[in-house]
Amino acid sequence: MSGGVALFRIVAKGRRVCYARRMAVRIVMLGDIVGMPGVHAVEQRMAGIRERWQPDLVIANAENAHNGSGLTPRLYRRLGEAGVDGMTLGDHVYKRNQIVRTLESETNIVRPANLSRQASGLRWMKLPIPDRDLSIYVMLVLGRIFSNLPADDPFETVDAILGEMPDLNPLVIVEIHAEATSEKQAMGYHLDGRVAAVIGSHTHVPTADAHILAGGTAYLTDMGMCGPHVSILGRSVENVLTHMTTGMHAPFDVAEGDPRVNGVFVEIDDQTGRAQQIERIQLDADPHVAPFVGEQT
Repeated sequence: MSGGVALFRIVAKGRRVCYARRMAVRIVMLGDIVGMPGVHAVEQRMAGIRERWQPDLVIANAENAHNGSGLTPRLYRRLGEAGVDGMTLGDHVYKRNQIVRTLESETNIVRPANLSRQASGLRWMKLPIPDRDLSIYVMLVLGRIFSNLPADDPFETVDAILGEMPDLNPLVIVEIHAEATSEKQAMGYHLDGRVAAVIGSHTHVPTADAHILAGGTAYLTDMGMCGPHVSILGRSVENVLTHMTTGMHAPFDVAEGDPRVNGVFVEIDDQTGRAQQIERIQLDADPHVAPFVGEQT
């Protein structure tokens, strides 16, 4: 039925029949936002995302928003004003020192959960669903294969946090920010049937494997990025090629060509906490109109 509402027949005592209303929770997650081209693309396409998928919440990985590495308080506020309800951060979480105060004061942004407990920021966030007596829990863990940032076991960390949840049957999304596809797939199977979705990020390259696992958990290996796709992972093609072909230093400036928004839509049964639908999102942005025009990128 439209609007994510389903009616289920319940037979009560005797011959009485009633219908219980079940509402789906609709979530859009956006891949790594890279530099101002990524910020602009999200700003430009947010209204279309809201209209097409009608999400209850939009969550974005914002760890590359500031010039491709890190997040600042100004960009945190700007993305919030654009319509991002919650933000996750990955291995570049502390690249901009000024974000620490934001991590310590705001409740809709999380750092990787499997860093030290002494690190600043929330290990998971509880985001209320607008106009409903319901919330969704979101956490992000770092992978350890090919990773330079020391992190604890992501599997053990997720298990421990699931045991700490204050709600009896919480709706949970886990984002795994990792290089290795095998580690992301392993996390999906590890959590299948226990969380609503396991969604991968970090590589900036979208994968074509969005599906619902046997236990009802939505899974995608990588959402891709929001940013310039005429690039090498969001960076200037020329400079990256110079470095890779000569070994000489070249600044990895954020590219600008062909801005896009990549992400995923997940619909969750609010009674079972399991996914009903998953759909990959890929939208083009127009660099010739606002907010690209008139602002330096």
